[in-house]
Amino acid sequence: MMKTTFKRSLLAAAVVSGLCMTVPSYAASNTAGSVYGEAKANSQITYVNEKTGLKRTVTVPSDGRFNINNIPPGVYKVTDSEGNTRQVLVKVGIGTAVSFDGEIESLSVIGSRIMSIDTSSVESTSVFMQDDIELLPIPRDVVNVALLTAGTSQGGSNFGRNLPTFGGASIGENGFYVDGFDVTNLRNLLNFAKIPNDAISQTEVKSGGYGVEYGRSLGGITNIITKSGTNDWEFGGSAIWSPDSLRASGKNTYDLNYSSSEALVGYSREDEDDRLAYTLFASGPIIEDKLFFFLNAEGRQDDYNNYGTISSTSSERDNPNYIAKLDWYISEDHLFKLTYIDNKVERTFTKYDYPEDQFAVASHVGDKNEIDYKSGGDIVIANYTGYITDNFNVRVLYGQLKHEYETNPNLPGADCPYAWDTTGERGWAQREKIGCWNSLAATVGDEFPNKDERTSYKVDFDWTLGDHHIRFGYNAENYDSFDPGIQYSGNIYYRYIDGANYNEGYVNGVDVGVGTNTVRVRKYNTESAKFSLENTAWYIEDNWQVTDNFLAYIGVRGETFDNKDGSGKTFVESGNLIAPRFGFSWDINGDSTKKLYGTLGRYYIPIPTNTNIRVSRNEFYTQDFHYVDGYNSADGTPIGLGDKFGNSIVDNQVPDPRKIADHNLKPMHQDELIIGYQQQVSEDWLLSAKIMGRTIKDGMDDFCAHDGFTNWAADNGYEDFNPNTLQGCIIINPGRDITVNLDVHNNGELEAHTVSNSYFELPKYKRHYVGLLLEAEKSLSDNWYGNFSYTLSRTFGNAEGYVNSTLAQEDPGATQDFDHKLFMDGSYGNLPTDHRHVFKFYGAYEVTEDFTVATNMVVSDGIPLNCNGYIPTDEMSDHDRQSFERYSASSFYCGGELTQRGDAGRAPWTFKMDMSLIYQPSYVEGLTVQANIFNLFNSQKATTFDQTFDFERGNPNPSENYLNATGYQAPRSVQLIARYKF
Repeated sequence: MMKTTFKRSLLAAAVVSGLCMTVPSYAASNTAGSVYGEAKANSQITYVNEKTGLKRTVTVPSDGRFNINNIPPGVYKVTDSEGNTRQVLVKVGIGTAVSFDGEIESLSVIGSRIMSIDTSSVESTSVFMQDDIELLPIPRDVVNVALLTAGTSQGGSNFGRNLPTFGGASIGENGFYVDGFDVTNLRNLLNFAKIPNDAISQTEVKSGGYGVEYGRSLGGITNIITKSGTNDWEFGGSAIWSPDSLRASGKNTYDLNYSSSEALVGYSREDEDDRLAYTLFASGPIIEDKLFFFLNAEGRQDDYNNYGTISSTSSERDNPNYIAKLDWYISEDHLFKLTYIDNKVERTFTKYDYPEDQFAVASHVGDKNEIDYKSGGDIVIANYTGYITDNFNVRVLYGQLKHEYETNPNLPGADCPYAWDTTGERGWAQREKIGCWNSLAATVGDEFPNKDERTSYKVDFDWTLGDHHIRFGYNAENYDSFDPGIQYSGNIYYRYIDGANYNEGYVNGVDVGVGTNTVRVRKYNTESAKFSLENTAWYIEDNWQVTDNFLAYIGVRGETFDNKDGSGKTFVESGNLIAPRFGFSWDINGDSTKKLYGTLGRYYIPIPTNTNIRVSRNEFYTQDFHYVDGYNSADGTPIGLGDKFGNSIVDNQVPDPRKIADHNLKPMHQDELIIGYQQQVSEDWLLSAKIMGRTIKDGMDDFCAHDGFTNWAADNGYEDFNPNTLQGCIIINPGRDITVNLDVHNNGELEAHTVSNSYFELPKYKRHYVGLLLEAEKSLSDNWYGNFSYTLSRTFGNAEGYVNSTLAQEDPGATQDFDHKLFMDGSYGNLPTDHRHVFKFYGAYEVTEDFTVATNMVVSDGIPLNCNGYIPTDEMSDHDRQSFERYSASSFYCGGELTQRGDAGRAPWTFKMDMSLIYQPSYVEGLTVQANIFNLFNSQKATTFDQTFDFERGNPNPSENYLNATGYQAPRSVQLIARYKF
């Protein structure tokens, strides 16, 4: 494919790109593409896939414009009534233009890289063919494919996750699809169902402006189309090895609080990571031209060793995954596809506790505990396409997903208290395990499944009426999250702490004196339950060819979200949410060489089931500090447990679904505006510029302060009101008045009341993104191709979105941001997803006929940094103070003084260059040998930082770790690949 010889012919460019044509443009679906163009009025157009035999004939309308929708991706020969033939590549979600004007010669266009401008869509979409992706030096997952597009940035470093951010949105606001089925994890929106990478055919990335068929996302959409069988028998396989011996050492991280010298915390330098994946595939006809199969199996042998300061771990995985797909062409008018994906993961995890006299030994020594984990599950996707008439099509999808989470079984020692010794001058980094609890199970769970199940139905219709292409559809899905209750091992947690020099004798805000023995005692229990989310959506859109050169897009999407608690009762029901979207595409010169386009739309995102779990299940939490004489080393229990001191915390929550959410709650939604311009400056070069603006209109989060309700009750004469009758936290739209059921007479009777936001003083939820995206793309000619992009953007406001990256808080819809107004003081500024400047380049150069070099490079400025500390609680009631003194140093009150978000400057710029060396010997057809070198120059700049200034509540000393690096870029590594197919 990289060996195509380019004929520099403007005539060829006209055939490939659809230049010099004025034809209607039509949107394509999320599982198929389309072909449109001009031909003789009332003649017939036939398309045929020579590999599968799929063939259909349509009649050209009287205006000479034809449109063929819902064509499965692949290579097709398109022929008119006079025998003129064009060969085209149909991509998912994109319309391919074809002209039969009787003057242009018939040319094959497959494999060429001549630039073209797609005037058939108003969306910001990129489609990547898997054969192209395999030659680039990127890790084998769809996230890194999405990161090739302009306007995306790497996210999730603070969470240990690999996820993209699109246009300033958080990592928890994207959508992921496989064969048209939404596989996004709706428990936390921070994961998605994986499939074997070699089973992917095309990856569609929508970075903004997507049509009303898509919803439930504020960021971007990544849509995967899997491979299918054909009439040709094909076999092959691959081996992908990432040897630890060719990986550079990572950087260690340190805790500076508890020693005059650096105290080692993260022993990354000695970690070992060795991964091997091997695949086999087979495809072909079961019945020629009718029934085809594709089967791909992927085996893995992954070995990872992590060496910590007081323990080490190893993880081994060797179970296979596979995908099986059937394509049944019942007739030329009826197609059926069935996909089954097994993505189960089985791994053995082993933990070694170092002997007490050994620290950071970089070896697996000491007591050993081993556990077998299982996660993942399976996916079933069924797709039917019916061509009812030439102008009316129907598609039906059914999908089912099951996903299991890793869960600790109750291991030996589950009855022993969870206990740590941090006495003397030891801090948390130097802690020592005491007692008989199992080091693999600080918490123990009920015998209850920890899994998610999703069932989805979708029906879509396409109807072409003259200059109008109308699409409409309906989707209903149910998402169930089964979550087991947990408690500390032994149902109690002891941490022994001394008044020490490092804390100047302060423990729990009390000056107990250096050398005084104390113990913190915690209890935490949650109950098991199933939590459900029911989503529905309908949409209708019209792609209207207003004139020969101007396409107008008009669409509207309606959605409903219904969140249920553990007893199956609804606590949030959205009603019908209307999301209008508009767009245009102007072919300025009428020859597809210059295009001006734009979109304006509204996008909603559901409340994930993690919010159901967090706010609607029973939870019981207590914390006390005691003076103590010591502890029993055998079981960790206290000796001579003395008086309590300082503040205690009691937080027992038995939620009532009638009190959980604001009655007028609006799910989080965003408005987006895009204006873009593209120009073909030669047959090889395409230049693009795009301005994108996004703003959150109604954010959603939980609110946990009760004093405002107490003050409102007093002002309105409700003398018997008790704040303990309130829900622990209430889901609200920050900045708006709150309407909620209240027990104002403290008699168990609930009444709906509206409380003005003046009692809470919460600002409105604000997040804004403004970006200028510049891109230059060169097609394959003169032995090379490349894509250059630069993004100048700013993301600012007072909330990042569905996650809080600074605190590594993975609680979509329930972050701490709006728990109390004091957390919002100083919160307005540049947000954690703000990368002001991002430069990208990827491309390849054909050195010889057999040897190619490819590269992928990203240069980005760093994230904004903050100064975080404890919120002041002096003016709170005892009720609220008890709740908020348990929070960490996570506000913008820094050392007792209010700071502003981003006051601590920015993280350093990062640079990363990856390279591929590809050998495809002409004398062995089908063989590819490749070496990918990631982070070629081994750049290891800090990417995450400890932004906590306050060391401990009540302790005037700042943390020595403030702005200390907690994570770095991954070190250089090498991936060796061999592929063969025949």
